[in-house]
Amino acid sequence: MAVVVEHLGLAEGELIDYQAAWDLQRRIHAEVADGSRPDTILCLQHAPVFTAGRRTLDSERPTDGSPVVDVDRGGKITFHGPGQLVVYPIVRLPPAIGVVDFVRRVEEAQIRMLADLGLTTGPVQRRTGVWVGSDEHRAERKITAIGIRVARKTTMHGLALNLSTDLSWFDRIVPCGIEDAGVTSVEQELGRAPSLVAAAEMLVPRIIELMSWEPFTAAPEVSHWYATPTLAQQVQSAR
Repeated sequence: MAVVVEHLGLAEGELIDYQAAWDLQRRIHAEVADGSRPDTILCLQHAPVFTAGRRTLDSERPTDGSPVVDVDRGGKITFHGPGQLVVYPIVRLPPAIGVVDFVRRVEEAQIRMLADLGLTTGPVQRRTGVWVGSDEHRAERKITAIGIRVARKTTMHGLALNLSTDLSWFDRIVPCGIEDAGVTSVEQELGRAPSLVAAAEMLVPRIIELMSWEPFTAAPEVSHWYATPTLAQQVQSAR
């Protein structure tokens, strides 16, 4: 299967304006959907921006008046900025593959890539994205946000993987509308992070591998507080 992979802005300090990237996505999406262009994967790093999916509530938006770009993807509000690898797979789906299956494949690709770095991650029940599991000190933390739109059986938007992102940006919003979990990065979890180029070169082959559309075995869910409460939480709930 032919797939075009484009690195638009992965060099140090090279940041891509969100609106410009969205316009490019829409143009490529139209070409992939009508068959005049092969499936395309865009890899980039955005200038700092908040984007809000269709289900975002007013209470989840920035409290300091920071501007927000409202977009036509699923999900809620998130942040894009330096140190974050953004990947937009613009892919024509076969008849048997729906949006949920595609999202699970995108999640699995990242889980496998992060395992290659030595970081154990997984899905969390009823929550989209890729997560680091909870422990006795911390709730589960989202390391990758995912928001996908399918139109004309072709995907757009995609994923945002925090490599060395300044996580304080997320303090201004309710990330992805989830109040009882945190946000993390590869650097925060491992003390180091690959470059954007290296991360893209690790992740994209994993995505293409799962775009063979063969059945796959998904990674197990990671631990999360609302399903596996700590002893302290059990004591508190019993009072």
